[in-house]
Amino acid sequence: MKIALLGSGKTGSKVAELYQNTTIFDRSNPPNLESLSHCDVVVCFLPGPDFLKYIDLLIHSNLPVVVGSTGFDWPLELESSIINKKLRWIKAHNFSLGMNIVKNMIEQLSLGSKLMQNPIFHIHDIHHTQKKDSPSGTALSWRDWLGLDASITAERTGDIVGYHHLEMISATEKIKLTHEALDRGIFAEGAIWSAKKLIEDETIPFGISHFSDIVKKYLNI
Repeated sequence: MKIALLGSGKTGSKVAELYQNTTIFDRSNPPNLESLSHCDVVVCFLPGPDFLKYIDLLIHSNLPVVVGSTGFDWPLELESSIINKKLRWIKAHNFSLGMNIVKNMIEQLSLGSKLMQNPIFHIHDIHHTQKKDSPSGTALSWRDWLGLDASITAERTGDIVGYHHLEMISATEKIKLTHEALDRGIFAEGAIWSAKKLIEDETIPFGISHFSDIVKKYLNI
């Protein structure tokens, strides 16, 4: 498997570090159809606005794509375009395999909240100062997984890889769920795992699949 890597920042560079058969594309070496034709799969960790500029190229490359870009809205027509081309993409705000354990916990917490009287929910995320989107895509995903109203706050400081916590607070109890990424390698590992699945598993449906759904498939959840 040969990876075409778009975005060699903090996380993208980890992909190249962990997987040697990777071609890095950046401003000094922008991708085109010819250069992408020598690769098997694309892994993208570009900032969201930059990723949007390459969507047409990625579709025309006919390659499977792993997208870890954040801070943008997915074009409404993109899903149908990818399905029509019979392509497979996987997206995620967070490629940590452990985050999928957290997802199941959040879903259970949402159900359990029915036992408490008028609980309130708060999500907080902390990341490094160079992260542009705030709140993080992961924090927004946590609120989606919760399926309930939750306030979100964000903090950008130092070189924090990624910290998120969710609090459920009632008049008499507080439950706090925390996930902390200790090394950016966890995101690169998840992206590489996803790239391999896109190539090996033809049962993955055409279109844009969420990373958590693919992990569930292999855990038989």
